[in-house]
Amino acid sequence: MEVSAKSLEHPQAVVFETVSKSFKKAASAVAALHEVSFSVAPGSITGLIGPDAAGKSTLMRLATGLLVPDSGTITVLGHDAVAEPLQIQTRVGYMPQRFGLYEDLTTQENLDLYADLQGVRPEDRPPRYDELMRMTGLGDFRKRLAGRLSGGMKQKLGLACTLVRYPELLVLDEPTVGVDPLSRRELWNIVYQLVREQQMTVLLSTAYLDEAENCDHIVMLYEGRVLGQGTPADFKKKVEGRTYAARIEGNDSKRSLQEKISRAAGVVDAVIQGDSIRLLTDKTHPQTTFDFEIQPILPRFEDSFIDMLSGLKTDETTAPVPDWSDTIKKKPDLHKPVIHVQNLSRRFGDFYAVKDISFEVYPGEIFGLLGANGAGKSTTFRMLCGLLPVSSGTLYVAGADLRHAAAAARLRIGYMSQKFSLYGDLSVRQNLNFYSSAYGLQGKIQAERIEWALEEFGLHSMADDNSITLPLGFRQRLSMACAVMHHPDILFLDEPTSGVDPLARRHFWSRINTLAEQNVTIMVTTHFMEEAEYCNRLAIMAAGQILTIGTPKEIRLQAADREHPDPTIEQAFIRLIEREESQRRTA
Repeated sequence: MEVSAKSLEHPQAVVFETVSKSFKKAASAVAALHEVSFSVAPGSITGLIGPDAAGKSTLMRLATGLLVPDSGTITVLGHDAVAEPLQIQTRVGYMPQRFGLYEDLTTQENLDLYADLQGVRPEDRPPRYDELMRMTGLGDFRKRLAGRLSGGMKQKLGLACTLVRYPELLVLDEPTVGVDPLSRRELWNIVYQLVREQQMTVLLSTAYLDEAENCDHIVMLYEGRVLGQGTPADFKKKVEGRTYAARIEGNDSKRSLQEKISRAAGVVDAVIQGDSIRLLTDKTHPQTTFDFEIQPILPRFEDSFIDMLSGLKTDETTAPVPDWSDTIKKKPDLHKPVIHVQNLSRRFGDFYAVKDISFEVYPGEIFGLLGANGAGKSTTFRMLCGLLPVSSGTLYVAGADLRHAAAAARLRIGYMSQKFSLYGDLSVRQNLNFYSSAYGLQGKIQAERIEWALEEFGLHSMADDNSITLPLGFRQRLSMACAVMHHPDILFLDEPTSGVDPLARRHFWSRINTLAEQNVTIMVTTHFMEEAEYCNRLAIMAAGQILTIGTPKEIRLQAADREHPDPTIEQAFIRLIEREESQRRTA
């Protein structure tokens, strides 16, 4: 079935004119969008960019006729979104953040269900299914339960279900959240193919600002208002001549130097990028001088994003991370590992989720565990936290053998899971109260820690909201707050910044760096590869095994070749994974 050409009869596929939308909260109304105006050209990719709670999801639900605006007009594919929502919904494909896959159904059964819902004739289904399976690479997984697919596969299946009837407008809300770089690239290839071959119009939101550079047009939202719009090149022009790189030597100095540069006068932003610190200066300090050499570099969209938001964000605070080094039972021996893993395996029936892995982590070290979705990272984390029994191998955490004394180690561990695991029907404050009590906090200390968590993580304004209603980024903040209130010696963070905007991620890593300086040991998984540069060492996993362990620089050098002598950590990750997959296929 070919895409209808009707949308091309209209000069714009989507038009918002001074659209406002509010929601009732207690006795008052909260504005989600305020007089928003923009348009989407047919056959283009338009990106909605903005920090958490900027109004992106609300805008998408309005565009698909699922919400009604308080004021303003919305026209989609020539139809009025208020008067003709059903006409729009038959021509639009919408994939929300929490797409409704049925995990007890197979891949094929999910496709059949959505084909039924979208009215696809039985005789039209086989060729459509074959095309979608080829496009997504899920052809060998038709009989697998959706609940047993990796995160990246689930996202691709969700997209396939959205596409069982090709829409004229495809609306994607954070389609790559929690997806590894390899799967992200595959999802983007699918989007490009749809635009190229089907002349499909795409409206999407993303927390990955490198993805924004792939869009034809960008609409940047902040607190429900349009902060700016244009092409990626338009945004980058605003910071031309203000982006530099400071070369650094030695892995151990990167975080301290980054913190030092970020506090310097005239510096808007400073992040670790390979063996350099990437910095953005403000307009009044175009030639800021430091006691080290800086070189001008080309701007990117993320520089403009941070520049525009740095003076506006009010929900992040500068409250210091408390010093809890005095609460650690004894000063750690920096040369003695606090995590010791030897030949660790976890088997589910005949399937090895983790197979024969070994590594050690030392006090104050930030140790990154990287891998594609389904590589075994989360399973490893759950074993290290005593939440999942070990099939075989040796596992010591905080001096305790987790095979026999898991409870003794848990009070010294903080764990933030990949999936939101707090109590959705409890308010933010109630969750903080419950978890602090579970970790043995009482009285004045408990009250002080809860107040600190609300302040430090920008949660005061929603303290009485049920946690399940929070935007994704704020749910991540709450999960992090619950994990650190009891001042753990060891902190396990499983994709802690998934879905969080770049400015909030910077605040998060500033907290983590401070904790590491206090000899808190941190293990982290992430799909934001630039964050891996903040780690002292990295282990890359594939198919339940460790491919390699080393510093970020050592990992990058392993993937270097004559064509790419200085790869980024993301490029290195993709090449090492692809190399391993190629060797496995030919073995």
